[in-house]
Amino acid sequence: MSRIHVPASSAPVDLSRVNLNLLVALDALLTEASVTKAAARLGLTQSALSHALRQLREVFGDALLIRGRGGMVLTPRAQQLAVPIRRGLLELQRALHDEPLFEPSTAVHRFTLATSDYFASIILPPLLALLRTEAPKVDLDVRPVDERRTPELLESGAVDLVIQAFPTPAPALRQQKLFEEGFSCVVRKDHPEVNRRLELAQYLRLPHVLISPRGEGEGIVDQVLAKQGLSRRIALRLPFFLTAPLVITRSDLVLTAPRRMVEGFAQAWRLQVLEPPLPLPTFNTVQLWHERYEDDPAHRWLREALMRATAPLR
Repeated sequence: MSRIHVPASSAPVDLSRVNLNLLVALDALLTEASVTKAAARLGLTQSALSHALRQLREVFGDALLIRGRGGMVLTPRAQQLAVPIRRGLLELQRALHDEPLFEPSTAVHRFTLATSDYFASIILPPLLALLRTEAPKVDLDVRPVDERRTPELLESGAVDLVIQAFPTPAPALRQQKLFEEGFSCVVRKDHPEVNRRLELAQYLRLPHVLISPRGEGEGIVDQVLAKQGLSRRIALRLPFFLTAPLVITRSDLVLTAPRRMVEGFAQAWRLQVLEPPLPLPTFNTVQLWHERYEDDPAHRWLREALMRATAPLR
């Protein structure tokens, strides 16, 4: 098995040995964690990018990318470099443009959003309709939310906006409310024990589905019940929003979930939507971004477009 050899070095990097193309290659490699994907992103051959990676390893005295169980992984040194390198390239890009403009009707641009499957199902249809008429050459990438890395991903520009239920506390992050959401209960239409309404005692007795994106912890319903000295049985815990209603159609479980989601599914599936038998709080859906992009014309347009696309939800 071949081994990567890099010289051990703790000396400062000699900038005279680093050209801008190497830094652009490094940014792509650290973002994609893949020579193949980074080469495709830059329009280079895999051989050319492999050569650049060898140069970068010599310059930084570190392997930067190594083979892991699921593919290439970043070394600790590479993880330290990722955000500063992206930040520096963005600042340089801005400096080279005297007056950055964004004309949505002609712009060729790709934005990256991070959100859950539920929020994607709510915001993407109206947002795509808006893009089709106002910005036909603007494309979107949607990725899952990584709460542990949200500030870092927003600062680096790897993610333009995060759409989620609650803000992520960080001094440099900005937030804006998109819409307010409440909860409804849903069971299958031919449920043997439920017909048109749920009583609290019945609700507590029946088995439930809990949507838990993190895969652990209690839900809002369980917190409300606990304050009253009550509890329910969680028969199934799921990390996905949009799988839960499908499970309900073929089981006797009860689902308490965001109102717009269950109402949308009820129109297409044999489901009955019911009011929860106890008062539940509402929550705000927000878009999050880093203060570095507050005045960026393209970013500002995206935020305003999302506000207009979600206006009917308000």
